[in-house]
Amino acid sequence: MTSPPAPAASPFPIRFTGDARAYWRLLTRGALLLMVTLGIYRFWLTTDVRRFLWSSTEVNGESIEYSGTAAELLIGFLIALALLVPVYAAFFLAALDVGAFGQMSGSLGIALLFVLGQYAVFRARRYRASRTIYRGLRFHQEGSAVRYAICATIWWSLTALTLGLAFPWKESRLERFKMRHTFYGTLPGRFDGYGFSLFLRGLPLWLLVALPLAAGLTALGQSFDPDLLDRAFAESSNDFLERIARDNPDFAGAIVFALLSAGVTLVLGLLLYPAFQAIRTRWWVSGLRIGAITARSHLRTLPMYGLYLRFAGLALLFLLALGLAAIPLVMIYGALLGNGDVSILRELAASLIGLGFYVVAMLGLSTLYRGAVVMPQWRLTVESTELSGLAGLDHVEAAGEPGSPVGEGLADALHVGGI
Repeated sequence: MTSPPAPAASPFPIRFTGDARAYWRLLTRGALLLMVTLGIYRFWLTTDVRRFLWSSTEVNGESIEYSGTAAELLIGFLIALALLVPVYAAFFLAALDVGAFGQMSGSLGIALLFVLGQYAVFRARRYRASRTIYRGLRFHQEGSAVRYAICATIWWSLTALTLGLAFPWKESRLERFKMRHTFYGTLPGRFDGYGFSLFLRGLPLWLLVALPLAAGLTALGQSFDPDLLDRAFAESSNDFLERIARDNPDFAGAIVFALLSAGVTLVLGLLLYPAFQAIRTRWWVSGLRIGAITARSHLRTLPMYGLYLRFAGLALLFLLALGLAAIPLVMIYGALLGNGDVSILRELAASLIGLGFYVVAMLGLSTLYRGAVVMPQWRLTVESTELSGLAGLDHVEAAGEPGSPVGEGLADALHVGGI
């Protein structure tokens, strides 16, 4: 008598087990502590969020572990801040120069900080990889952060010059660079996604967004009148548009049409962003390789829209509630500054009220975004990923050392950090 055949292995041996309510509680507590600690708690909140997402992701029944600590992030941030202060001071002093170098210092500073930001992105990824452990073995990343920063700067520049058309090749080249230097133990990583494939998938969206703006700019260029602009600028700003409309109605109409076209482009960009995110995520996941392990994404677009619509609804309700709660504060604010004799104490109290309102609004929206978009998108990505070749995990050996947290701190200081 023959034994029944063994059940076929599931093509989706990866799942997400996190509880949404526990995640919301984590975010809510974190937002409150961020206000109390004036933002210092963000290192602990980031660590808690990573531990939650990592530990809730299971591959073949075993969870991924995040071993980073909040103290590492805090120390890395302080070291990075100490490194950046002389840089900021140098550009501040250069800006005081009345010569050509002083006039160019602002642009040079932005360019340098951008390159430094790309350097920090690569170093921060090295830190996160080396703090990611599965089955007792850590991931790690090698490679030159300086070389990555130079490549990233070149590709971002090409993307800007081509109005986004070079974005797919930028993504594929940089992802290939990162994965080529990524390892799980002794297993090397690689990226098999191609820029042309992403270009073909995203081109219809790009055309929908770019065509209205192109039409507006074309109409503006055809009726452009530089002499009229010079005369209008020479007059008071109150009758600027009136002067243009009186002397050249076609040019005034083109300006209005260009502004409307830019608005349409902005609205279409917002509406199509979830679809773009779904396309990019499917492409990215399907290109990932670790040794003989391959990934394939089956992420659908409609659930992605659900995440952003939910966030938009929650954000609208939150802002409405915040507006109603702020009515007494606005009355107090007006009472403090309403009379002509305004003391320094009144100005300080009014400023604190305005600052507090802004902090609550920003923290609330950030918390809602993390809870309504970030974690659900992680869940969708994990649960729609098909893995194969997992037998290769049985022969992997330990390798790699923990990365320095300075790169993560530098990314935080330059506001280019991620999860």
